[in-house]
Amino acid sequence: MNMTKTLLQKDNFYKTSDFALAVVLSLSFPIYEIDKENPRRAYFVFEQTKELDEMVDSYYRDDLKISPMAFFNQTRALKARLYDR
Repeated sequence: MNMTKTLLQKDNFYKTSDFALAVVLSLSFPIYEIDKENPRRAYFVFEQTKELDEMVDSYYRDDLKISPMAFFNQTRALKARLYDR
């Protein structure tokens, strides 16, 4: 796992700046918060569960099958949320 892009929080939240991972996770799990405190990098925060951890592991093992259209549409939706003022 690339820990420079993905951070585990101690308070039951999973935080990542990896945009593609955030898109994949947000297809199945709600985004708890988008942390834009750092102006150079946004972090997507999810509630950490066993299922989320399994999906993250599958993502890094390249074991996921995701509809390209769903990925594209979710990418647009996340970018809209990210750049929303």
